[in-house]
Amino acid sequence: MKIYPVILTGGAGSRLWPLSREFFPKPLLPLVGDRTLLQESALRLEGMDGAAPPLFVCNEEHRFLVAEQVSEVGGEPTGIILEPEGRNTAPALTVAALYLAEKAPDAVMVVMPADHVIPDREAFQKVAAEGVRLAEQGYLVTFGVVPDRPETGYGYIRKGGSIEGTGGFEVSRFVEKPDLEKAQEYLASGEFLWNSGIFVMRPDRWIEEIGEYASGILEACQDAIAGGRKDIDFCRIGKEAFLASPSDSIDYAVMEKTSRAAVVPMSTDWSDVGAWSAIWDVSSKDDTGNVTQGDVLTHDVKGSLILAQDRCVAAVGVEDMVIVETSDAILVAPKERDQEVKAIVSQLKEAGREEHRFHSRVYRPWGDYEGIDLGERYQVKRLTVKPGASLSLQLHHHRAEHWIVVSGTARVTKGDEVFLLSENESTYIPIGVKHRLENPGTIPLEIIEVQSGSYLGEDDIVRFEDIYDRVPN
Repeated sequence: MKIYPVILTGGAGSRLWPLSREFFPKPLLPLVGDRTLLQESALRLEGMDGAAPPLFVCNEEHRFLVAEQVSEVGGEPTGIILEPEGRNTAPALTVAALYLAEKAPDAVMVVMPADHVIPDREAFQKVAAEGVRLAEQGYLVTFGVVPDRPETGYGYIRKGGSIEGTGGFEVSRFVEKPDLEKAQEYLASGEFLWNSGIFVMRPDRWIEEIGEYASGILEACQDAIAGGRKDIDFCRIGKEAFLASPSDSIDYAVMEKTSRAAVVPMSTDWSDVGAWSAIWDVSSKDDTGNVTQGDVLTHDVKGSLILAQDRCVAAVGVEDMVIVETSDAILVAPKERDQEVKAIVSQLKEAGREEHRFHSRVYRPWGDYEGIDLGERYQVKRLTVKPGASLSLQLHHHRAEHWIVVSGTARVTKGDEVFLLSENESTYIPIGVKHRLENPGTIPLEIIEVQSGSYLGEDDIVRFEDIYDRVPN
């Protein structure tokens, strides 16, 4: 019997804007410590008896970032399943269960969101082992965090009768996020646990239950797996079939309906870091209760979270504030109102702005680019191309490009020509000419790209060949 961590990496984490963006969401960020939340999740069962490498389910836009981050911590995943679009957690778990049911019929899945903080790995593994024992008996297991305060931001699970010979309980019922008075009652009763969103179950049992209670999800996911294909090191599932799946959560689709739900209490520290105040809660603080990161100066500041990425941030005489600086945005909010950051993200979307989707530095499978300047009919970017990487063979209908090599060596395809450029050399790509940029060297290639034309949007790209499978079928 193998234990497979199944790590669900969906969700944009909009309440952690401006660090978390749609194309670089919170699981990919090192919000607490040096590793990203995704990397910590990937290592959570490391060293546990029977633990296999993790299986990831992620949005296809994040596939190379996920693969790179897993590689950085020495991991070789069981697989990375690509969702063409998020359909909530129940379909994500269903495609993972179908994948594992074929690959490892005796598997037990430990299903974890990629954005939780659980500092005590050993304690978590003990709880996971208890969950595995229950899952082997056919239970669908969830973990309930033992509450230490009347929290209104989490759902709750009411414990039922204890399950003989185990540390688990039957689930009496799931409860939505309560008001403060009700949360105080739950805490005083000792019968309620916070709903962690972590699950343990056998793939075959999940498939049985989702088939009984949400057959539309199962049928769509079966078709998506059957219509999938291998894409480099990824499993790309069938798009049309997957998008036909109803969107639902694991709780609503099955856990609130099944008669075989069990809960294991978890008393270790846990946070879903759903807002900036949660980051403050789980971070090390100075003598005045401040959490700072980057180039930060303070005077008479208390109980605040101040993060600086690109500039010096100075604060004077403030208390219980959140201040987050990035190269293209600054957030200032009272800690107690940090949930309202989502309203700013909504405004950005309604205005058609890009700051909710991208950072000024945008990551691509070949490297990244960063906007330096933007004006009427021109744009300047800094491109970094990883050794051995290549941009697609492409053309633009509305813009020309001028490339200047800052460091490294570039192999350039321009029409029928193929040639090398070294440091301080440049070339011009006219509108409508097929071109490609490659790094044949062993060090990163740094390029300054000057674009000019009537339209400079990223959607003015026609791809003909691409080693990352981004050419439309």
